Amino acid sequence: MSDQPTTTTSTTTSTTSPNPTTVAPRPEVVPPGPWSFPEPVAHVLANGLTVQVFDIPGQYVASVRLAVPALPAQEPQEQEGLLALLSRTFDEGTLDHGAEEFAQLLEQAGVALGSSTSEFGLVLELDVPVARLERGLELFAECVQRPAYPDDEVERARRRRLADIEQETADPRSRATREFARTFYDPRSRASRPAAGSPDTVRAITPDAVRDFHADHVGPTGSVLVVTGDLGPLGDDPVPRVLDLVERSFGAWGPQRVAPVPPQAPRRRDDAARIVVVDRPGSVQSELYVGCLGPDRRHGWGAYPVLSFLVGGAPQARVDAVLREEKGYTYGLRAAFVPRAEDGLFITSGSVRAEVTGESLGLLLDILEKAREGFTPEEVASGVAFVSMTAPARYATADAVADEAAGLALERLPAAWVTQMFEETRGLDEQQLVAAYGRAEVGRWTVVVVGDAAQVSEQLRALGRGEVEVRPR
Repeated sequence: MSDQPTTTTSTTTSTTSPNPTTVAPRPEVVPPGPWSFPEPVAHVLANGLTVQVFDIPGQYVASVRLAVPALPAQEPQEQEGLLALLSRTFDEGTLDHGAEEFAQLLEQAGVALGSSTSEFGLVLELDVPVARLERGLELFAECVQRPAYPDDEVERARRRRLADIEQETADPRSRATREFARTFYDPRSRASRPAAGSPDTVRAITPDAVRDFHADHVGPTGSVLVVTGDLGPLGDDPVPRVLDLVERSFGAWGPQRVAPVPPQAPRRRDDAARIVVVDRPGSVQSELYVGCLGPDRRHGWGAYPVLSFLVGGAPQARVDAVLREEKGYTYGLRAAFVPRAEDGLFITSGSVRAEVTGESLGLLLDILEKAREGFTPEEVASGVAFVSMTAPARYATADAVADEAAGLALERLPAAWVTQMFEETRGLDEQQLVAAYGRAEVGRWTVVVVGDAAQVSEQLRALGRGEVEVRPR
């Protein structure tokens, strides 16, 4: 007997031949069709609160935004920063539940609250699973209509704001932003001073002042409540169901004590066109913040996202093509048109190596001013395509739609404005872009440089762009 294992091999003979390979035709790639911003169902409650409901399939976390026209400009000048402290503490307990108990109620309901402020007003935020929207609106309404602003919570927020101011003073970009506002705007304008207050004004804020400001300025008159999300779980006809939930939560909300006022257009200083250096001894980089007057969102805004992209909104834009790719002076500078209540700003900012601060600023200003001569057809096509074709992704989520709708409400613009803007964008040509760029006061620059004054001041004077003022750190 053999010690080797025995192996049996089986073979199968195919009686059929394989089918010939079939090549599917390559699909034709066509440009995407026009996109439009979702249209809301709008309703106004008896107390004056406007409600906008957006049904967005697939978004099972509802995003709710309450846009309130309470303005930083309405703060007493000696207590500027009130609105910022209010926004930080509106959910820290109510007249019915203490801070810790209310936090537990939010956690049990799966509710997240937040807030933001701008010169246009206050936005209070709620995010909650659609299935728990009713409970979320109840808790949201409680802290909006019956906030406690406990003394200890306001004091904690006040100390935190003072710490933030110290950090902003030490941070070059924050300092540049603050000094630009101080240099560009008339000192009588609220826009010339820090939006969230200065050390002296924040120290003067008391819990009673926060409570009074809320009673005076936070109410349904002029406010807009935006509800977004997939409303399918609420039933076959969900929009009336949402309006009913809002009515139950906010219908009894009484008016604020002071009637809302529109944002005031900030006034520019007569001597705004100048160069300011904020001394930061020993700094190896200089933070540049360069700006001029620009348009607001009521003046053909569809051109300005494209112009931002082409001039300095991307690594391949004109500014970085020279200062980053060719020269290696920076990790990147960014340019953008920023709307305000009336008129706006055209801002370019970023850091450069200290030893080439003067040359960098000179090159930057030359690039920005040369753009007045026009753009190539290739630039126009790429800019229009980028801005218009990425819009669906930017507004793909419920929170993005809610944030945009709330911001538009504070600027007193309809939701349809977004669709109209992108229609303008898709139709842009070279001449329209040049005309739009010409509406900004390009060439009349306010320049702030945060850096080592001993190293950069003479570099900047050598440019011949005007006097250079040095401010202490």
